[in-house]
Amino acid sequence: MIILKSLTWIQKAVLIYIFAINILSLILFFYDKSIAKTKRGRKMRIREKNLLYAAIAGGSAGALLGMYIFKHKTKKALFSIGLPIIFLIHLFLFYKLLFYI
Repeated sequence: MIILKSLTWIQKAVLIYIFAINILSLILFFYDKSIAKTKRGRKMRIREKNLLYAAIAGGSAGALLGMYIFKHKTKKALFSIGLPIIFLIHLFLFYKLLFYI
């Protein structure tokens, strides 16, 4: 709690955003995997580009967790290579943003 008190309002907003977008990414991977397991058809699935957009928008940690927890999209190179790269870029950017504003 002491760390949160010393943050500016912008830094707090960034942390809230990061938390929310990662939860959203995790939910999207769970939903897509659960639909993929059923025989409901392809129309209800989440497009791969939308899963990637959620990761690029800041939800790369949630997307990585969702990918490995739910074993979803792990064989696709775009996800198995791309998401860790996006995650590393986000780590660098969020560190710079949170500690150098």
